[in-house]
Amino acid sequence: MGGSMHENELTHSILLSRLSCSVFSMHLIQMDSVQRWMEDLKFMTDCECMCILQSKPISIEEDAQSEFSLSSQHSDCVNLQLLLKRAWIISTELTRIVQKLEKNRWQRVHSMTVRVNCHVRSMISEYNTFTKNSWEEMKQYETMLVEKCSELTTVTERCIQIEDEQILKSMKSCINDTLTTVAQYFGQLIELALTHEIKNLVKEIDSSDNLYSAESATSNLFSLTQEGSHLCRIIAKVRGIVALFKICRQDCFRGLYPQTLRTLASICCVEEGIQQLEKVDGILCLTDILTDTTHSQATHAEAAAVVAQITSPHLTFTQHLGSFLENMEEIVTALLKLCQEATSGEVFLLASAALANITFFDAMACEMLLQLDAVKILIAACCDKQKVDSPYSRDQVATILANMSVLDQCASEIIQGNGVEVLMEMLFEKSSSGNPAEVAACERVQQKIAVTLARLSRDPEVAHAAINLNCIPHLIKLCRSPTERNNSDSVLVACLAALRRLAVMTPAGLQESDIQQLVKPRLVDSFLLCTNMEESFV
Repeated sequence: MGGSMHENELTHSILLSRLSCSVFSMHLIQMDSVQRWMEDLKFMTDCECMCILQSKPISIEEDAQSEFSLSSQHSDCVNLQLLLKRAWIISTELTRIVQKLEKNRWQRVHSMTVRVNCHVRSMISEYNTFTKNSWEEMKQYETMLVEKCSELTTVTERCIQIEDEQILKSMKSCINDTLTTVAQYFGQLIELALTHEIKNLVKEIDSSDNLYSAESATSNLFSLTQEGSHLCRIIAKVRGIVALFKICRQDCFRGLYPQTLRTLASICCVEEGIQQLEKVDGILCLTDILTDTTHSQATHAEAAAVVAQITSPHLTFTQHLGSFLENMEEIVTALLKLCQEATSGEVFLLASAALANITFFDAMACEMLLQLDAVKILIAACCDKQKVDSPYSRDQVATILANMSVLDQCASEIIQGNGVEVLMEMLFEKSSSGNPAEVAACERVQQKIAVTLARLSRDPEVAHAAINLNCIPHLIKLCRSPTERNNSDSVLVACLAALRRLAVMTPAGLQESDIQQLVKPRLVDSFLLCTNMEESFV
């Protein structure tokens, strides 16, 4: 019995794993609940009607068909949206069948398998109506899936007529196997259909000879990139990156560069996208766009977004791209210029985010920035509230300065630009909205500025300037008051390190209790003391 239980659990886990792999996280489905219900109503009612008609698929209404046929440029996208909706419904139903099967709810298992059968037939009917060119491999999977769904319905129908628990237990294993096979065929069918439709869309971009068709196809492709990383992988696999860079290399499509670059940035959230970008000399193309002064600021900003994406330290697969290192000086120079000339907060955010990521990407970037007067430019930008207009932008600036502060020359640059005052202002960073994402950004700003102060305070001039601006009392407040640092441990550690560095210069402003609790003990002991200061209201 123990072995049987383990086998069932293993089968369930395999099935659920296949479902999660075959049906993707779709932003399409993440919408207002009432709107979602209205969107899904047609599919659900179709299914119920089909149950009455013994699973005979209902054809698409004429008005809906004519609506979907209004523009050939949108047909591929419409097909995909319908396919994704059906796929989401079917995968949800299959997952629920597994859950009901675990609880031996045989009546519910059967009724839900009937629904899945209906949805599968309807999905296949709809897809074939729109495409009108189902190929042999697709037909093969359609046939196998329909047969397995019918088999599942037959088996579950037999189960509701059986009362012997031992017989039902033996049949449960058969149902598990059939469910796993259904999930497998379903996943392969959806993968084939999605790949086929996306390939058509990419072909449309690749063969576009006018602005309208290229804009429409690129817009549709961008919409698909928002549906999850799996679709981005398919787009990369069918040479979507190649087609998009073809657009970016033609002057006649200059007006489409921002939209095309935004799509490229989305696809490059997956490893396959970055690999394709490297293969087609995409970094060289990005460099050309960033350094071409005839392009609009919007185009430069979207090119910066692509750079920020491919250099993101959060992507575990990001590597030192050879072509990026070859062009890094030109890219860094162009991005810093974009920061300096940015006419909006969004442009500055994209440019500074790319620079911040590059400082993690290669240590040479910090030295380049220092030679280009980056400290002066960034400090001046922080004083411009239209340019640096959010904690997110200040987070990027704080990142760049923290990474540059390991260089000895950075201290003198900070002093010359009155940068210590700006650093102190950023140390006081607070969220005005209370939005969790904004609060997290404020924490990162506080932490990175504390790290920057700790590193720069190697220079006595910086340390004394910070002390004269009441840096020590504020650091003590951040250490002792959990609410001031939003209970952030990372901010606490950084503030303790900065406080200890400044205390070496002068004990002024420090009470004996501060020295005994925050400065003299081991860092870990001071950390534990401060984390335990939080009041308990339980």
